[in-house]
Order: sequence, then structure tokens, then C-alpha cells
Amino acid sequence: MRKAAPLALLFALAGCGDTYTPGPLYQATSPDCGTPVDADTFELPRGITVAATTVLPQAAEGGMEIGVNYMLPRTTQVHFATAHFQVSQPKGPLIENATVLSVYQRPTNGKPEMVEIVNGVPLVLFAVGTSDDTQFRYRLIIKGKMPKRFDLTPPDVLIGGKRYVSRTFTYRWFEDKQAYGMCH
Repeated sequence: MRKAAPLALLFALAGCGDTYTPGPLYQATSPDCGTPVDADTFELPRGITVAATTVLPQAAEGGMEIGVNYMLPRTTQVHFATAHFQVSQPKGPLIENATVLSVYQRPTNGKPEMVEIVNGVPLVLFAVGTSDDTQFRYRLIIKGKMPKRFDLTPPDVLIGGKRYVSRTFTYRWFEDKQAYGMCH
């Protein structure tokens, strides 16, 4: 019986592993997506999060800018399974792939550093060991004329060798503000 106890403990601990249950994969909670929000965060396994921000108009270049932030706890990493931030009709066809303007890496206790962009999207993010969390901020530009409502879908990610889908963030034109914004 004493020899079986450590084995039973090992099986019990193995069952406590990945208990990740994703939140809703589509941000809009109503057909009209009428409630404006400034930002939205989606939790991935191992304490990793992805968040999107509201739209910043780009008067000089045309189009609009959106920020997408990944927060990685110490010792974690994210591999992108796909290489595009897709802009699409609501739950519909692709309009365009957003262009990555820049990526900033910042330990939460340090100064931001520019991360070199390779083919538009760094495909692996590594948390630094000197900080509790590391933030990666993607500045995206959408160049085309957008419909009154559209979706932004970040790349699928690989965490611990397993593929995960991210939330699709929803944006719409708010007539009263005369601007695009994120909505529920």
C-alpha cells in the first residue's frame, strides 16, 4: 500500500494540469453590438492574456490603428500558429490582413524595447525572466475602407505545444461619436 501511494499522488497531480476553459470566442454579445468598450481582454492558458484596444484614426496615412497586447507571465512563451491579424466582415469573409507597424516588448518593471519585425509578425514571444510579466504591444494599421462593422481576429497561438484560438474582437461605427470603436 505504501508503494502505491506515491503513484496515486502522481496521477492525482497529473489530472490537475491544463484545466483551461476559454471564455466566449466572439466579443459581440448582441446583434447590434451597441455597447461601446475601450478595451477587451481574453485569457489564454498559463495566465497569458491577449487584449485589443479601441481604434485610433490615422489622418496622415489614412486607415486606422488598433493596438493588440499580449501579456506573458514569467517563464511562458507563445508561438503564433498563423501569421496574420485578420480583419473581416462580422463572422464573415476576410477584408484584409492588418499590417504590423511595430512591436514593443516591455518587462512590466522596465523600459520598452523595440522588437525587430520579421516578415510582419514575430512568430514567437518569450517572457523575460527578470520580471513577473512581459508585455508585447502590436501596433496594427488597417488601410482599407471599413464597413460599418468589422471583426479583428489575432493569430491562433501554440502554448505548450497545443493550439488555441483567440477571441475575435468586434468594432463598429458609432454615429453619435462619428468614430469607430470596440463594442459588445
